[in-house]
Parts: sequence; C-alpha cells; structure tokens
Amino acid sequence: MSQDIPALASKQADPVAQPFKYNTPDMPEGPHVGKFVVRLARTDRMLANVQVLKNGGETNLHTHHHLDGFWMVLKGHARFYGEGDVVVADLKEKEGILIPRHFKYWFESVGDEVLEILQVESADFAMPLGKPIEREDFTPLTNATRNITIIEGRLNEPQFGQRHQLNMGA
Repeated sequence: MSQDIPALASKQADPVAQPFKYNTPDMPEGPHVGKFVVRLARTDRMLANVQVLKNGGETNLHTHHHLDGFWMVLKGHARFYGEGDVVVADLKEKEGILIPRHFKYWFESVGDEVLEILQVESADFAMPLGKPIEREDFTPLTNATRNITIIEGRLNEPQFGQRHQLNMGA
C-alpha cells in the first residue's frame, strides 16, 4: 500500500533553521598533524563543515557511495587527487571542486599557509544524525585522517564553540 507525499511529510520532525558562525580556530604552535572540523549545519540529507588543516588532509584514498561533495577553498591551497595519485584539481582561494558519489579521491593542504576549506555534502538517503558519514577507504588511514578536533559552530546548539576529539581508529 503506497502513501501519498503529504502523509509521509506529516510523520517527519518539524524542520528547524540552523544559524551558524564560523571563526578560524586557534591552531597549536609548531607542526600539527590532524585537522579541525567546524560543524556549520547538518540535516539527515546534507551537512556543511569547514575543515582547517595546517598540513595533511584527507590523506587516504576513499569514496562516499551516498554523498556528493562540494569543496571550496576559503583560504590557503588544496590539491585533490584521484586514483593513482593523479591530480584532479589544484585549488586556491575561491576555487572549488564537486566530487560525485563513487569518485575515489583524497586531498591535502599545500604550502605553508593554513588551509580553510568549505565542505558541503548531500546524501541520496537519510543519514543517521550523530553517526559518522559513510566512506569506503582504499588505503590506510593516516594520522592526519584519524586525529580530528570537532568544533561546534551551530549557534542554537548548547555545545556552541566547544571542542572534542574524534579518533577514527588505528
């Protein structure tokens, strides 16, 4: 038995606007392996973050089977690679790339300047809130990929501005 769209919509939670604020996080002095992720917004179908990296990046080849990703450099310099370490984009401020579902990629911060890169992902299914986004890794995770500091940027969240560590495992 099929349900009509209005009946399905009435079963979903009421939508809530999510105002956010982005501030460049304070970075530790000296070399830093890992990244900062400022959470700007998330629904069951979309997320927006700013990733901040002194060096490194998503430094292992991986893909997302259910996410299309929009990436734009806000500050610094990023290099995106596909399979076989082929450069697919060399991006500077105000340049970006769309990574479609199933595309195998990795990226890194290039140069001495801190990289600030906007990440917007859209899912083709409802992502469980509070769970990591799905990904398939093709090469081992690196320290830069594993060690993540999450900073809450949603203004209406009680944890706004707070940091917590996320370690994606060994």
